[in-house]
Amino acid sequence: MPYHLGRTISKLSYATLILLTTIATGLSCAALLSQAVRTSPTQAWKGNINALVIGAAYTMVFVVSFLFCIKRRVAVKLRLHRISKAYRNLGRGDVPKPVHEYITQEYFRACLVFYESLPKNAVHAGWSMLGTDQVGTEAYDPRSKPEEQLVHFRREILDLISRIDVLAHIVIPTHPPLKPHVRMLHHFRFLSPLLETDEDGLTALHYFDSAVQVVRMSSRELTRHEFEIGRNAAEEIISSLDECRLEMEHSIIRRDTRH
Repeated sequence: MPYHLGRTISKLSYATLILLTTIATGLSCAALLSQAVRTSPTQAWKGNINALVIGAAYTMVFVVSFLFCIKRRVAVKLRLHRISKAYRNLGRGDVPKPVHEYITQEYFRACLVFYESLPKNAVHAGWSMLGTDQVGTEAYDPRSKPEEQLVHFRREILDLISRIDVLAHIVIPTHPPLKPHVRMLHHFRFLSPLLETDEDGLTALHYFDSAVQVVRMSSRELTRHEFEIGRNAAEEIISSLDECRLEMEHSIIRRDTRH
């Protein structure tokens, strides 16, 4: 049952109970006063002790009931004001022992339900856990090791472009600025002499360009094999640029030392 509906029903029930109690009390008071008048010797209100006693008794009941309700409301308000507004953890001594045990059991039950609700065999194309051989991934586990963090193949390949571009500008200061949809073979063409070729005459830049083109143009996601080829090619390019950067720094240091 929704919270607002339950609260409305509770308020209506309480108001109905108060109304019925008031009507019943009023009818009983009227009946007793009428009987007191009928049974008196003069059958009149004047000098009728019984009617006076009945009226005083009902008046006292009304005043005591009203004061009891006011006292209850004030006690609830005072107890609510004692509750700390600032967030803090409840300790074992803040609540009775049965309440603390119940809260602990419910917390453990909620954690167990959450853990069991996690997808165990869900596979999503283009996602994987680095450091594992799994294609696709289960739900992300924040307790996983850094080398097993969740990665998106498409986003990971695109992020490598900016890393290579930064190193390229360090090694070649006149390197052209990166444009949005330029081919990697064209943009990094000045890096080709720095890279080794394989038996097919291709450099790491060719493989990285192929992976970037699949990411940009294809509607499907990268496979794990395609992602690893593109990432390994990017790491080879970054490694070559790092070696060039270190060699440049060493040559500058040797030249300054010679002078």
